[in-house]
Amino acid sequence: MDAMILHILSRSQWEFARRGTDYRPPSLTAEGFIHCSTIAQVIDTANLFYRGQGDLLVLRIDERKLTARLAFEAPADSADARSRALFPHIYGPLNLDAVIGAIELPCDADGSFRLPAAIGGAHA
Repeated sequence: MDAMILHILSRSQWEFARRGTDYRPPSLTAEGFIHCSTIAQVIDTANLFYRGQGDLLVLRIDERKLTARLAFEAPADSADARSRALFPHIYGPLNLDAVIGAIELPCDADGSFRLPAAIGGAHA
């Protein structure tokens, strides 16, 4: 199994995080974890939650380097059509040394997203 997970965030969130040693998005305080996706899940996630948003990045994270606990869990919303899938959740701040790359995630003219080649062909 590939040891890479992905996290979508804005360029400004990433620039702010890089000033420190870890990344703490609002979901960490509100829900207790950082939402992530596998390569197979990331575009559905982007189209569901970020449709039409520009200036997004996808962090490539080596899960073997995480200092916080990682769990693969079903979405909290049982009405989510993806409820049978298990999503990676990081239960604590994301240590930046686990991030192996930040890839641009541009949206198409219709607001949808496609998997960037740099993610699809990359191996951690």
